[in-house]
Amino acid sequence: MDSGQRLINGGDWNNGANAGLFSLNVNNSSANANTNIGGRLANDKRQKVAAQVAAIQRASFGVVVLTMMSKINRAPRPVVEKSANVVAPDHCKYTMPKTVGALWGKVIEFENLYTAFQKARKGKRYRPDVMRFASNLEENLVNLQNHLIWKSWAPGVQREFTVYEPKMRMIQAPPFIDRVVHHALNNVVEPIFERRFIADSFACREGKGTQKAVFRVQHFLRVARRGWGDGVYVLKADISKYFASIQHDILMAEVGRAISDPDVLWLWRNIIGGYGHSNGFGLPVGALSSQLSANIMLNRLDHIAKDDMGHRFYARYMDDFVAVLPDKPSAQAAMLALGQAVNCMGLALNPKTAIHPWQRGVDFCGYRIWPTHILPRKRNIKRARRSFGRMAQQYLDGDIDEAHVHQRVASFLAYTKHCSSRRTVDGVLGDLVLRRPAAPT
Repeated sequence: MDSGQRLINGGDWNNGANAGLFSLNVNNSSANANTNIGGRLANDKRQKVAAQVAAIQRASFGVVVLTMMSKINRAPRPVVEKSANVVAPDHCKYTMPKTVGALWGKVIEFENLYTAFQKARKGKRYRPDVMRFASNLEENLVNLQNHLIWKSWAPGVQREFTVYEPKMRMIQAPPFIDRVVHHALNNVVEPIFERRFIADSFACREGKGTQKAVFRVQHFLRVARRGWGDGVYVLKADISKYFASIQHDILMAEVGRAISDPDVLWLWRNIIGGYGHSNGFGLPVGALSSQLSANIMLNRLDHIAKDDMGHRFYARYMDDFVAVLPDKPSAQAAMLALGQAVNCMGLALNPKTAIHPWQRGVDFCGYRIWPTHILPRKRNIKRARRSFGRMAQQYLDGDIDEAHVHQRVASFLAYTKHCSSRRTVDGVLGDLVLRRPAAPT
């Protein structure tokens, strides 16, 4: 059998003194897998190519070989004709970029589980359930890893409680070991979605937050006024009962646009289906994975507003979003189009959704925003007055100490320092009078 025929079988570059581009090892069999220099494909497509290269090598010098290889490896690029009439995609047919697979090994990796444990215990180190888990940490993490590997993990029993500020909500807090799983999943998948989120989505993202959302909307108002004049209108909207209305199938379809790993999708579906939401609707409000899932769900709306509809002055904080438009007809059209996009996702706009001229200000993320200044929200100030009144009575009764009062006051000052509120702060704190409880006689 000649050397050209042996090239058909495959083999590798020679690893001797003459190894390189011009010294093909035509004497080795296809099983010889020397990978120090490189390997050559031995498929049907390249059989004739390999024989041609060997023949040219024997007949001429390296320049001819290089020329031949360049012709072989450079396939002609397809010609793409640009159309003048570009039709925007339908709002209900939004597609995301290429999916990512092979993530499960990263999720169940021991180092990732340990990092997840460290994140889950942050600020909760001395709680009984955290201390119990940490007392036998390595065994617990290995046990959790085995449950994930064998797909025997299931959500535990959640702790439910109600919060009344800023409005009444039922919170489902997962057990600590479940929070470790949520962090382990989040560590791997969050960077994938972070690249797909728009810059003007501010909820539950590193480097974002309410303050940056408020300043961004104020910037929108300033630029819009400067460009469009005083006829600017604002669309202020939010989703009605957002977390409770999310449909699991629609959410998983959105997740599947970016992730194709079946094991990761299995774990994600188990998490959103647990904690009392096995009927296919709703997300547990107290779970870390719910924050990312909620952002993924409305990322579709963000791209519709920014990319398809071209709304430059659009910002979102979780289920609240704002768009600044040049005039009233544009604002009405935007409200109708975005409402239809929300309906495509199985959701609905809150009846309080409205458009109004910029002169009224924008009520967003706890503040009232104008191009020239920012004020605290009136109901937040009223709530602070009531809270400080109760706190003064609790201090008088001896139920709380000064450290508790200092924490509440510091929180209030942190909220008001980002806006024009000096007179308001003086009035609220001026009414807070602490009297020490009477000493027993």
